[in-house]
Amino acid sequence: MHYDAIIVGGSYAGLAAATQLARARRRILVVDGGRRRNRQAERSHGFLTQDGAQAAAIAAKGREQLLTYDTVRWIDGTATGAWRNDAGFQVQVDGAAPQNARTLILATGVVDRLPDLPGLPERWGRHVFHCPYCHGYELGQGEIGVLATSALSMHAALMLPDWGRTTLFLNGAFEPDGQQSAQLAARGVRVERSLVDRIEGRLDLILRNGHVVRLDGLFISTWTEVASPLAAQLGCAFEEGPLGRFIKTDAAKEASVPGIFACGDAARQPHNLSFAVSDGVQAGVSAHRTLIFGGH
Repeated sequence: MHYDAIIVGGSYAGLAAATQLARARRRILVVDGGRRRNRQAERSHGFLTQDGAQAAAIAAKGREQLLTYDTVRWIDGTATGAWRNDAGFQVQVDGAAPQNARTLILATGVVDRLPDLPGLPERWGRHVFHCPYCHGYELGQGEIGVLATSALSMHAALMLPDWGRTTLFLNGAFEPDGQQSAQLAARGVRVERSLVDRIEGRLDLILRNGHVVRLDGLFISTWTEVASPLAAQLGCAFEEGPLGRFIKTDAAKEASVPGIFACGDAARQPHNLSFAVSDGVQAGVSAHRTLIFGGH
């Protein structure tokens, strides 16, 4: 079958994009590798009408509702390659024949590159977070840490006192200058210069000096990478963000290659579920208009 659109990525952004096209009665294929970025998080917060809902349940419900449209096909698999052809695009999926479509939507998400700190990966998404708007309120104004990865961690350290008593663990990443130190002091942020050796227990930071700091939540600014090579293979332009590269798009979420749209964390900074859904809606609507009217 030749599709009107192939959506690579079936998480929040991809589901939102696909829903717009399905409701326009377009033939679409969703290819999803099952590696939703927030898969470690039990609950999602701040998403309208779904505050506190299970993160996996939101995605599962979106898929269930999407598949009620009879023009939608879904493949559980990884898209490993993509090329232009005379009719649009061809996508190679592991274990399946090549799939063809007139337009392509990349909602592939990103991969978080976590600091090399023992005990951190297994607590990621449960007690260690990147977004205070998503997880800060549930910490109950308790003890909050910011693990610095660069001078950009100043931003999080200055924000987080609205959610609790905040300590900035410099961990050798940078040293605040005089102005930055004054800003931290004005916000009541404690600065810890001893290196963090490891994390134990629920969230106990074991410092090199032997001290133990027990926290209710820890925030880090992760370096991110687009999770799929497809955009690069297809020649899409990228933007250099402060925390990693992402696919460059215009206001319609069209990439630099005509007929390709990108949405969600792979095509923006900052990241959260609401932004991903909004971008997905725009990408789906824009792809539909391209199918009717052609390119810009």
